[in-house]
Order: sequence, then C-alpha cells, then structure tokens
Amino acid sequence: MHSILKTSFVALIAAGVATSASAEAHSTLSGTLRISSDMSNPAPRAVMEGMAAEFDEMHPDLEVELTIVDREAWKTQIRNALGANPPDVVNWYAANRMGPYVDAGLFADVTDLWEEEQFEGLASTKGAMTIDDKQWGVPYTYYQWGVYYRADIYEELGLSEPETWEEELANCQTLLDNDIKCYTIGTKFLWTAGGWFDYLNSRTHGYDFHMALARGEVEWTDDRVRETFANWRELIDMGAFIDDHQNYSWQEALPFFQNGEAAAYLMGNFAVAAFREGGLTDEQLDFYQFPKINPDVDYAEDAPTDTFHIASGAENMDAAREFLRYVTSPEVQTRINGGDALGQLPVNANAEIGDDKFLEQGFEMLSSNAEGGIMQFFDRDFPAEMASVGMEGLQEFMVFPDNLDDILNRLEDARQRIYE
Repeated sequence: MHSILKTSFVALIAAGVATSASAEAHSTLSGTLRISSDMSNPAPRAVMEGMAAEFDEMHPDLEVELTIVDREAWKTQIRNALGANPPDVVNWYAANRMGPYVDAGLFADVTDLWEEEQFEGLASTKGAMTIDDKQWGVPYTYYQWGVYYRADIYEELGLSEPETWEEELANCQTLLDNDIKCYTIGTKFLWTAGGWFDYLNSRTHGYDFHMALARGEVEWTDDRVRETFANWRELIDMGAFIDDHQNYSWQEALPFFQNGEAAAYLMGNFAVAAFREGGLTDEQLDFYQFPKINPDVDYAEDAPTDTFHIASGAENMDAAREFLRYVTSPEVQTRINGGDALGQLPVNANAEIGDDKFLEQGFEMLSSNAEGGIMQFFDRDFPAEMASVGMEGLQEFMVFPDNLDDILNRLEDARQRIYE
C-alpha cells in the first residue's frame, strides 16, 4: 500500500485513535482492494487515508490502493470511472443521487448486508439507500437540519419550542408583535428555499409523497402540492421572513439572526460554527425539530448523507463487502465523525458522538425521532435539472406568492419534459 497511507495510520495511532477490535480478527482477505474517494478536503482526506490504512493493517494479505479525486471533479468523472476496469469501492451520495448509477447497473446490490445484525443501527437511512426494494450502498456520515433559534429571545418573550404548526404560528405572531422577524433566510442562491419546501411538504403529506414528487410521479399542479404552498403562504403573509431575502446569501443573512432582528434560522448544522464565530454563545442558541403540521404524518428529516458503494464490476467483491461492514461499524463511525475528524454525525445509532450539544440533539433526533424517513435535500432528491427549475420557482413564490399558479404550471411543464 502507498506509504502515505501507512504514515496516516501511524499518525492516527499516535494521536490516540485505537484500532478497532476487529483488527485482531483472523483475516482471509487477499489481493488488492481499490478505493476511489472524493474526500479531498483536508479533514475528510485524513479520515479516508486513515480508514484505508487501518483496513489494510487489519488484513495482512490484502493491499489497499486508495485514489483521492477532487470532490467537484468526481461528480463528472464517476460514471466513466465505473465503466471499464472500475475500482472496487467508491464514494457517492444517497437517494436519487445514486439512482442513475443503479439504473445503469454500475452499483452492486448489497441488500443481503443490510440483513445482518450490525446494519440495524443504520435503519434511519435505509430508505435513502433503497431503490426497487433493494439497498445499493452504505452511509458513513450525515448532519441534521432543523430550526436554530435565539433561546434568549424566546425566554424573554415567554416562548417555548413549538411541537405543532399552531404553536409555530403563535410563536411567530408574538415575535412579530415585538418587531422581531420569525426567520432569517438568504435565497440569493436558491437552495435555502428548497429546505423550507422539504419540511413543509413532508410535514404536510409525509416522506413517501415528498419522494414521489421528487421522482416525478406527482404533478406539481396537484391539490396536495397546493396545500403545501398554502401552509407556506401563512408565514409569508404574516411577514415571518426577513425582507429582501432574495438579495442575500445564507451567510449574508446571518447578521439578522446574530443581532436579534430575526429569532430563528432553518438551516443545516454546518451553520453552528458561523453562529459561534458571529459572537453568539451556546447559552443564546438552541435547536428544535421542525414541528408537525399534519399530526398523522411521521417526522421526516433533511440529513444529507455521504455513502460508499461497491462497483458492480468490482474485482475484489469479498474485500469490498468487508470494507462496507467496517465503515458502518459503531466504532469506526464514532471515530471518523468526531470533532477532530469530520465533525459530523455517525449514522449508526449505536455509535457515540462528541461533546457538542447540537450534535447531541441532532443525533438523538435522527436516530430516534425520524421515523418518517431521511431526505437528502431538495437539490439531491430531485434530478439536477428539476431541482434547478424548482428552486427558482420556490424563491419566486417567497417573493411573489400571487404568482403561484404560473409557477406551478411552469414546474409541471418541466416535470413532463424532464422525466419523460
């Protein structure tokens, strides 16, 4: 194996990262395991190199060859890489993002792995790894979305975390009565509007309906879709969102939250670092799960999930399958998602997380209270072209809600063209 991987393994051990107990198990794997990864940023790269080195060390007769590709470049290279002479294992994403490679027969069916006891800990993401009732890969990390809010403002106004849509609207009205916007948001780059639609649609009609819409199986002019937008319009008509949000990126919308002009932000956990860097303390910040709208619908959550897959043309299938077992184990998922590594959430419910209240809340929510399913986010769940057109329409609706009929007709025209 490449010396850089051996060096990384030694560095991890020196840093106090213990080899998992399975490293001592008798290994019958041999030959070469070829892994292509898009974990190219510094912290993920160190994690990937460490895993490859450790797996190599665990199996003396196996040589692990790791190739790391730039994350953006991999998005255009993966199809060719999976063609002739493919690697055994590759990185990718869950749900519809893996669909084209499943449909093309480029990812191997690993349904039988998911029937093993260890994989019960991954139950929250099983739906996101399933196409045609089969599983096509495994998750190794994800992060939660939810409502981050100014706990100090809520306390001052006597508000509590809402559990129902009625409570959400009541809180919002109290904030507005005190000249505080309910939510900050920046929709200049569109995707943040997609997050609001994900939650409003899934809370109104459930995960299965939302994913059917993402697959092009539901018309955008369907009355159920209109109901989702009607719920959204309640907030828009109240004046719940900051003004001129279409002119701000998500980062440019942060000051409204930081200075108390807006009380909450629907956002991914990656924003916590920016909140803290902007001067907010953990005593001022808190987090709640987006409340229920339809009480008969289970919670579904946005939790973008990164994955490993076996190429259908893998030469060392035995080693590839064992690597998937390794990377989904609680011990490995605990280690690679730690604050000194990826700083995200392990998917395995039996893993442990670092000492961070937002990671702790997110892990509890996704492991124990996301029975509806795990969404991958609008621009991952919908095909790229539909996501682009769709998010343009969502942003337009937030600014010009009276345009809804025109927007839905355009999105329906796009659906019929894109999914044909």
